[in-house]
Amino acid sequence: MTIAADSRPTTRTANRGRLASSFDRDARQGLQWIAIPSVAALIGLGFPIALLFIYSFWTQDYLTINTTLTLKNYIEIVSQPLYGDLLLRSLLMAAAATISTVLLAYPIAYYIAFHGGRHVALWMFLITLPFWTSYLLRVFAWKVILGFNGVINSGLMAIGVISAPLEFLLYNPFAVVLTLAHAFAPFAILPILVSLQKIEPALLEAATDLGDGAWARFRRVTLPLSIPGVLSAAMIVFIPTVGDFVTPTLVGGNSGYMIANSIQNQFLKANNWPLGAALAITAMIAATIVSLAIVGLSRLAGRRS
Repeated sequence: MTIAADSRPTTRTANRGRLASSFDRDARQGLQWIAIPSVAALIGLGFPIALLFIYSFWTQDYLTINTTLTLKNYIEIVSQPLYGDLLLRSLLMAAAATISTVLLAYPIAYYIAFHGGRHVALWMFLITLPFWTSYLLRVFAWKVILGFNGVINSGLMAIGVISAPLEFLLYNPFAVVLTLAHAFAPFAILPILVSLQKIEPALLEAATDLGDGAWARFRRVTLPLSIPGVLSAAMIVFIPTVGDFVTPTLVGGNSGYMIANSIQNQFLKANNWPLGAALAITAMIAATIVSLAIVGLSRLAGRRS
């Protein structure tokens, strides 16, 4: 009996040693798996951003670049109201596109999560189907739909609702927000769908047993528990829409001009790479601040849920 009692601590220690060894082995294997992608991401993403950051402190002297470090570009950005207005407009339009996208995506994700049944895979296929075509083609499709002689105007004139084409459908911020909301809807549907699928059915049943109707159950249970997915979708949509320049170019017109279009002009037309780099870094910083705020809200919502 004494020997068996003395052997128990040794057995426990051996088991702990084996678990620790297994954990270390799994950790090393995990590091090996992510090592190559991490290095590739560092080279493919980190290096260009670092080069862009360095460029932003240089200046352009006609056809040559002056590599003397200076804050001239950032001072010009701050002192010129045009750039501040463009950045503010870009943030507001991106925010409007994000809100519109989430409002469009949430009902779709809700239906798939709770009423999709065995057809969830089919719905997922239909959601990702737009990615089979080029993003540029999808933007051109909206240009055809919203155009002066487009589908909407032609249809309304054919049935006698209007006598002349509506001019406010295209080349304005509304067209940009609408096109961006459609283009990025799949990116918002997926994280919202995941958060809705994680909700325990027992919680909804308990709310029903306590006398909650469909709306009260959604407001008190479903919506609060899905907020982390909603905020994740908002961040996924907001970041790329701030830097989008294709959509404003094709359907935005002068009133839909965004900061990314100014960056494009500095690099390709004005041949002022340092100023374009400074504008890009400024836009990245602004988008990062907003994204960090969204992440903070997401964590707060996750703790409350």
